Amino acid sequence: MSTFNVPKREEVSEKNQAIFDSLEKAVGFVPNLYATYAHSENALENYLSLSNAKTSLSAKQKEVVNLAVSQVNECSYCLAAHTAIGKMNGFDDAQILELRRGEASFDTKLDALARLSKNITENRGAADTPVLDNFFAAGWSKENLIDTIVLVGDKTISNYLHKTTNVPVDFPAAQTLEVLEV
Repeated sequence: MSTFNVPKREEVSEKNQAIFDSLEKAVGFVPNLYATYAHSENALENYLSLSNAKTSLSAKQKEVVNLAVSQVNECSYCLAAHTAIGKMNGFDDAQILELRRGEASFDTKLDALARLSKNITENRGAADTPVLDNFFAAGWSKENLIDTIVLVGDKTISNYLHKTTNVPVDFPAAQTLEVLEV
């Protein structure tokens, strides 16, 4: 059970209240995980700056990374949130499950991205050479590699925050992933 409360607007600093107001306008609510960052005077602003920073990856490509990383890290909150966001970016349920497994049979380029994201996360940053070679062979650049690594770090931060605080998930639960062992 969570030992962390999800702070309400009136319980956070004025700076974080302004961020809550912006989130409310943009998203329609303040997600519990974002609110949890507001226990810190600076973490919410810093995290949103990182998460919303310019990148060579499209919104759809970012969801590939987010889903693969969140699955490896077994973060129920981020899996729920990014399943919803993945659908908003055009992925169907079957594709989302594949991406969570770190693959994408429906798109060679996204498959290389998913495999690399999963591999980096599983190996704590040390990508296997064949996986990296496949990434470049699929048409990705060194810029894309760096941006993918930054995104893996970004998502890992949120995964760790939720796994430590266990605040309630306020998105529809993600489907259970049946991982087939070969």
